[in-house]
Amino acid sequence: MQRYSFFCPCPRGLEAALAEELEEISLLKKTLKVHNQVPGGVHCSGPLSDAYRINLHSRIASRVLLRMAHAGYVNENDIYDLTLEQAWEDWFGYHHTIRVDVTGIKCPLKSLEFATLKIKDAICDRFRDQFSQRPSVDTKQPDMRIVGFLDAHNYTVYLDTSGEALFKRGWRLETGDAPLRENLAAGLLRVSGWKPGMPLLDPMCGSGTILIEAAQTLAGIPPGRNREFAFQKFAGYQADDWQNILDEVKTPPLPEVPSIFGSDISGDMISMTRNNLNKAGIRFDVPLKQIEAQEIKPPTELAGILLTNPPYGERIGVRGDGSLEPDDLARDFFASFSTVLKQRFAGWRVFLFTADLGLPKLLRLKESRKTPFFNGALECRLFRFDMVAGFNRRDEAKPKSITNKDGSD
Repeated sequence: MQRYSFFCPCPRGLEAALAEELEEISLLKKTLKVHNQVPGGVHCSGPLSDAYRINLHSRIASRVLLRMAHAGYVNENDIYDLTLEQAWEDWFGYHHTIRVDVTGIKCPLKSLEFATLKIKDAICDRFRDQFSQRPSVDTKQPDMRIVGFLDAHNYTVYLDTSGEALFKRGWRLETGDAPLRENLAAGLLRVSGWKPGMPLLDPMCGSGTILIEAAQTLAGIPPGRNREFAFQKFAGYQADDWQNILDEVKTPPLPEVPSIFGSDISGDMISMTRNNLNKAGIRFDVPLKQIEAQEIKPPTELAGILLTNPPYGERIGVRGDGSLEPDDLARDFFASFSTVLKQRFAGWRVFLFTADLGLPKLLRLKESRKTPFFNGALECRLFRFDMVAGFNRRDEAKPKSITNKDGSD
């Protein structure tokens, strides 16, 4: 059994969550070995069938990259030579289209674009030398994606087994403004500690990404069930292995009592979420309400997890009457929302994912934990608030007392 090295990139901040998820996936066959976490992803290894399995089951990985080669380099010619040495023809043909992407950290080269060109040239030259024909470049919908990574001293070249990014599950019909990516939503659910069966509420659900990731998890629906992958076009693709992996999927009984709930101020968003839930294959009740976040009530007697990506800027303005400035709208909105949390959600764990690092101050709540994440290049935080009545209010600023020399105030 030939083993390969894989790298699974993910949103920054979710490396530990992805490593935990990969360990769970490894239990399905026990051939996958999870190695080290690095900023932006996790290294692992196994037979090629494990790449199939990760693509099907991982909710957090952005892609599954197969390492083709790794070596030191000094200049672009070294990058060209190492790429030229690889047996690309064992994986795909000259009739396939390709795309090359390169990223670098502390890379001394003057131009990553030139390095990208050298990688493309090396692949095309190898095919031209052997077959007198070469692959064409397609930057929008390529058959094969080649990824180069350069640090200060080393060059690694990967073949992407995924194709389209894994957060593209194939269910999304419609989106609202700035939708949360699916793999980021799945990672937030894991970091929050949510497990299937726990009450979950998203009171600002938008197009329903958090709800759908939770509902598919509860239903045992693999995130990659309804899409295709680049490995299905590989020359050595084993269709029987892929079918066996699909057949391994076990579907639990559908829940009889709702545990996942959503609401939003916008009726259009509620309709959008309902349509997306249906497209995602959810065949059990996920109650949805059109209601302002400041008016919500716990949907169950049992305390659970409230997880949401709060609105900001113009999204808050949806509920305004035009008489308040954006900053005033935000203060008014979050003050009202905070009151609801304190009065009605004692015992709940509240998680708010936001790029506004001053959100706890707006809520006048003291966070019990704040976890840094990156939503693309945007620095964000997942704030956790443990709603214990009367004990989680942020201390107001108090005037300092003036002490006299004799010790009196």
